[in-house]
Amino acid sequence: MSIQPHRPVGPAMKNGFRLRCPKCGEGPLFSSYLKVNERCAACGEELWHHRADDAPPYMVITIVGHIIVPSVLAVEIAWHPSQWVHMAVWLPLTLILSLLLLPPVKGALIGYQWALRMHGFDPASEEHDPVPPSRRTPGLARPT
Repeated sequence: MSIQPHRPVGPAMKNGFRLRCPKCGEGPLFSSYLKVNERCAACGEELWHHRADDAPPYMVITIVGHIIVPSVLAVEIAWHPSQWVHMAVWLPLTLILSLLLLPPVKGALIGYQWALRMHGFDPASEEHDPVPPSRRTPGLARPT
């Protein structure tokens, strides 16, 4: 068993939150809104091993809920606006906040997984898949 270099979690998550490679902080993490690049363009780090799944939306719902709900209650107590005002303000704000936070939260989660060598980010792991998704044969399962 070889000792692998330490990967600090904080900087990796910060780089991911900035939508950058968790390793070098230079290359872009995403090729589009939520599609993760297979490799970092700057350092070549393999990024296709992430398994973000439903965690980023769940975290975003929690964060946005903790921002919107107290704000709605504060506005209601202070000014008592009608329901249409609440709907006109809070629904778009909730949607905008959710869409803006989703990529950085997903990036931070990918940085966390990379730093802890989760889900194939460890070459010695059983989950490590040396073949990127773009080079896999369609319809075939990952090798076990």
